[in-house]
Amino acid sequence: MRILLWHGYLLGGTGSNIYTRALAHAWSGMGHEVVVVCQEPHPERFDLGGARVVRPRVGGVLPVFVLDRYEGLEARYLHELDQTTYERYLEGNAAALRELLPADLVFANHVVPGSEVAARVAAPFAVKAHGSELEYSLRGRPALLARAREALERAQAVFVGSTHIRAVLEEVVGHVERVHEVPPGVDVDEFRPQPRGAALSALVEEARRDPRNAGNADERCPDEGNAERLAGFFARDEPTVLYFGKLLYNKGVHLLFEALRQVEARCVVAGFGDYRAELEAAAPPGTLFTGALEHRHLVHLIPLCDVTVVPSIFPEAFGMVAAEAAASGCPPLVARHSGLGEIAAGLEQAYGPARGPLASFRTQDAGDLAAKLGALLALPAGERAELGALARRTAVERWGWESVSARLLEPFM
Repeated sequence: MRILLWHGYLLGGTGSNIYTRALAHAWSGMGHEVVVVCQEPHPERFDLGGARVVRPRVGGVLPVFVLDRYEGLEARYLHELDQTTYERYLEGNAAALRELLPADLVFANHVVPGSEVAARVAAPFAVKAHGSELEYSLRGRPALLARAREALERAQAVFVGSTHIRAVLEEVVGHVERVHEVPPGVDVDEFRPQPRGAALSALVEEARRDPRNAGNADERCPDEGNAERLAGFFARDEPTVLYFGKLLYNKGVHLLFEALRQVEARCVVAGFGDYRAELEAAAPPGTLFTGALEHRHLVHLIPLCDVTVVPSIFPEAFGMVAAEAAASGCPPLVARHSGLGEIAAGLEQAYGPARGPLASFRTQDAGDLAAKLGALLALPAGERAELGALARRTAVERWGWESVSARLLEPFM
């Protein structure tokens, strides 16, 4: 198949960006011809399995759901754009896709603006709902909702990553036909358990390859000096808790810090976002902030940690972070809600009745989080390794890219 994979943003740093990159790589590996249409200014930095990247001209304004900085573009909330600016953006992207025809499939990320872009192209198209657009841009905005409904009616398939997002789509947009539930995928060959010494050596080597980031001026790059800081931090083998993801209030990292004050453990925080300064001021002693890390770092960092916590206080479409931790053999501990609850359910089934409760904690309950963290860290090393192995098996069986990428194409084969 010739597939045009539309994504309005970058290819690293956040969930839908990473999803796009992984999907391009997986489909290319299956023998499909894939063209990624996105705003990534440096596609050469990413392994897309041979997929080509095209960067359309969008007029300088980029519609977003959460404000970030983008090289050469002005990020503005999608729901605040005037009609002329939004129309210019939609048509600029659609024109870029039309120039790439013929295609067997246009696969568009996000209900908005993706469905509207794809609907303007004379090709079969599918839409992947990621959740952020539903909560941040569409909910409670009738004009945008009407446009989204009209575009989705023309889609050959609409994909959701979890039962939670299927319900949110129905609640926010209304009834949608041809909805398919396919979870996001994890590269279980890349994210895997590693011996501690090998993981640390590889992590430090990757950090030495990082581009210069004087004064940590670029929030999308790793912090300056990470190689030395990580080597020093992990020179001591102590109980270690990991958070990786965006540094936003809704991600609940402040809740993790509150819980850590009741637990004897140190913490690594990997990510970027507008809440970083507040989090640094509130962090318990022994917390290491790394700035943004890519998969090439994370595949080695996760196996060095004892528990990965996903403390979000806002609905999550799925919980890719938790699935990646599971694949790496690092037991995830997640807030039990939305798509994260589905991750927890899979882990609980694998862990069994006695250890199942250690997969999740009550949302926004720092006390319960502290109790579960304490219980996980108190397990004998062999028992915790056994949980890690069960988490790994769950990730391979449920969330491996090999099966996920194929399922996304089933309606078109």
